[in-house]
Amino acid sequence: MSTSFTMIGGEGPNSYRDHSKYQGALVEAAKEKINEAISTKLDIDFTSNLVNIADFGCSSGPNTFTAVQTLIDAVENKYKKESNIEFQVFFNDSSNNDFNTLFKTLPPARLYFASGVPGSFFGRVLPRNSLHLGVSAYSLHFISKIPKEVKDRDSPVWNKDIHCSGSSKEVAKLYLGQYKIDVGSFLNARAQELVSGGLLLLLGSCRPNGVQMFETVEGMMIDFIGASLNEIANQGLIDQQKLDTFKLPIYAPQADELKQIIEDNGCFTIEVFENIIHAKGEYPLDPEFLTVSFKVTVGGSVASLFGQDGMEKTFELVKEKTQEMLPQIAKAKPGMQYLIVLRRN
Repeated sequence: MSTSFTMIGGEGPNSYRDHSKYQGALVEAAKEKINEAISTKLDIDFTSNLVNIADFGCSSGPNTFTAVQTLIDAVENKYKKESNIEFQVFFNDSSNNDFNTLFKTLPPARLYFASGVPGSFFGRVLPRNSLHLGVSAYSLHFISKIPKEVKDRDSPVWNKDIHCSGSSKEVAKLYLGQYKIDVGSFLNARAQELVSGGLLLLLGSCRPNGVQMFETVEGMMIDFIGASLNEIANQGLIDQQKLDTFKLPIYAPQADELKQIIEDNGCFTIEVFENIIHAKGEYPLDPEFLTVSFKVTVGGSVASLFGQDGMEKTFELVKEKTQEMLPQIAKAKPGMQYLIVLRRN
């Protein structure tokens, strides 16, 4: 994950941990498909009876615990005859992730050994050929840096917005270019870490082909955050020059863009690439829920640059705008929740 972008930690009412049920619902909905993929596609050598599993972009829980337990259950189901299998789970995220909350809330009845692995997942964080199963849920929309042309006010493609949701094609192209580099780096690192026959599972959301970012709930909410920041900058409460350089390190790809990047990388075979449709797949039309959902993901970055007070004022305005624009949000185009299963070549 981008080292400058971290979920709000802790266990309080504004923490990511308390407001990540939307993300967790995808893991639950995909359980059957995950079990099937591991049952039919995982092919590993059990000479040591130790299975190494890693979650890349684990955050502070609790969704990471559901994800790794789903993988463990599927492995145990596949290798029923191997009664003495042991599991080692590596929880990876950037070094400023709230690992304290993660480890304090580890499931007490877990039957695996747990380790924290701080570091950017755009590079290798584990030894070569040491990993049997990897998972990354709602983490592969981050980019490692903002294209410099987008941040430079003197550049012809300077983006005044905090994201590329409604920007020019040139700006979106620069974000996509950086995204291709970063996903390629992520895949190269995982290919080195995974053993032959190991699997990498990716879960998250992307845009259906042809859907623009500003047509989605995510795009609209990010635009509300940008508009709110501009309002409080106009009031002199935050620095306008700082705001001009503040860009979210996020790119939500279209499904075909993501698929093409994986295919072009060449390190993996795509075994599953599915749209997982489930009851909690779309955000509820609730201004409070929407505001808090984006506050726990984006608020940390806003607070780090503009202070806690600036962040709180921003999201008070975001809630007002969300309420006002609810009819428009109701017409947003649905996103796509994906499960991708990759086998290392």
